[in-house]
Amino acid sequence: MIEYKSVSLANQVFEALENAILRGEFDYGEVVSEKKLAERLGVSRTPVREAMTRLSHEKLIKDIPNGSIIIGIQPKDLRDLMVIKRKIEPLIGASLLENLDEEGLKLLKDIVEQQEFYSRKGDYEKVMRLDTEFHDVLYQISGSVVFETVLSQIHHKLLKYRLASLKDEKRIIESTGEHKLIVTALEEGDTLKVEELLFLHVDHAYNSIMRGALNGTDNSREDN
Repeated sequence: MIEYKSVSLANQVFEALENAILRGEFDYGEVVSEKKLAERLGVSRTPVREAMTRLSHEKLIKDIPNGSIIIGIQPKDLRDLMVIKRKIEPLIGASLLENLDEEGLKLLKDIVEQQEFYSRKGDYEKVMRLDTEFHDVLYQISGSVVFETVLSQIHHKLLKYRLASLKDEKRIIESTGEHKLIVTALEEGDTLKVEELLFLHVDHAYNSIMRGALNGTDNSREDN
């Protein structure tokens, strides 16, 4: 049973189910019901019903009589998400430098240092959480609510594929190194370099994630 606090129960149930779907804890095509999910989370069916309505709007599940089918993020969606991310993320380079202060720079440096530490330990879950934190901080520093909202949502939807990618020791080292180069370029105030490094970072992540999807790190049963 999950302990629910402060945020509304329906919101927390939604977040719990969304994360479970995006992490690949359900199989593609698996049939679930309000009762089954309520029992899984230890809550009543009412907040589950509200959460399932939102999940349906997000196209993460598909409603059927007496239940829902798990859809999640499939390879055909993955490519589109990564293409959009690759186009948009480098655009925040200039605004990052306009809004970056000492506190933000220190926070980014601290995250990279932690990534290096946990990368050496092979703690993939922690590395992934720090990867999310690094990108979230970048989006926040950009000062654009639009960029932050869009990019954070895309980054979150890629959860399962990012986790699979970051289980590759080589990619962990590369990704952490790329973060470090981005922070250095920000500290130097080099806009063009920041934009170039952001593009290369997303491009390398794109290639790694797509290789993983094609090689079967995705556990869906839908054809590409």
